[in-house]
Amino acid sequence: MAYDPDNIFAKILRGDIPCKKVYEDDHVLAFFDIAPKTPMHVLVIPKGAYVSHDDFSANATDAEIAALTRAAGKIARDLGLAESGYRLIANAGENGGQEVPHYHVHILGGAYVGPMVSRR
Repeated sequence: MAYDPDNIFAKILRGDIPCKKVYEDDHVLAFFDIAPKTPMHVLVIPKGAYVSHDDFSANATDAEIAALTRAAGKIARDLGLAESGYRLIANAGENGGQEVPHYHVHILGGAYVGPMVSRR
């Protein structure tokens, strides 16, 4: 899958669409999901143009990879999720349920998240 520079996260990064920002640094932007699945649902995205985790892990710089990992942990701590628990999810491709073709990690918490996978 090729990167689409008109995906919604690219538009948020450009400032074309507003977001409720939780965290930002040189490499990462994090914001609350507009359709939360749990009381706390944050999306953490790299500022670079990466489609999926496999693309990000193969092509991002070490600084970008470290920044995203550290940001996710900091956000979980800052939102008080580290104490009670949370889930990190990164969907990839059609079978993985990826809806936006820009790599992102979901931080879900604030309530019991449920079983790991539910088959349709």
